[in-house]
Amino acid sequence: ERTADVAILLPPVLGIMLIALAWPDGGRLAVNTAAIVLGVPYAVRLVAGAAAPLAQSGYIEAATARGERLWYLTLRELLPNLRATVLALFGLRFVEAVYVISMAGFLQIGPQPPASDWALMVRENAPGILLNPWAVVAPGLAIALLAISVNLASSSLAPRPVRKTVTTS
Repeated sequence: ERTADVAILLPPVLGIMLIALAWPDGGRLAVNTAAIVLGVPYAVRLVAGAAAPLAQSGYIEAATARGERLWYLTLRELLPNLRATVLALFGLRFVEAVYVISMAGFLQIGPQPPASDWALMVRENAPGILLNPWAVVAPGLAIALLAISVNLASSSLAPRPVRKTVTTS
C-alpha cells in the first residue's frame, strides 16, 4: 500500500509523459499503458479499504478454518461481496483513463497525425473551429459519450439494495 500511496502523488500529466516518452515508439500502446499504470494505485487503495472489514468477517474466518486457499477466499468469498464497489470503481477508472488518454492526445503525446484519435482530432481541428465547429464538437462528444455509456453500463450491473416494504393495517 505504501507504493500505491507514492504513485498516487504523481500527477497524471507527469506520469503519462514519463511513461510515454520513455517508451521506444511512444505510440498508442505507451499511452494506454500509462493510463492503466496511473489508475492502478487508486484501485488498490479503494479495494483494499473495502475488503479490510470483509476480511475480518465470520464467513471468511470459517472458510479459512476449512482450509480454503487464498485464491478461493478472494474469488468466491470476497469478490462477490465487493461487486458493487468494483463495478463503480471500474466506471470511475475508465472515465479517468479516457481523460488521461484524451489529455495525452491533445498534448500530442502518443499517436501522431494522421492517426485516428479523437483527442488528436480536437487538437488538429481547433484552429478552424469558427469555420467548422462540428470538426471539434463531434470528437469531443464521442469522448464524452464513451465515458458516460461505460459509466452507466457499470452502474446498471451493480447490485441494487433490496427494499422491504412494510405494510400496516
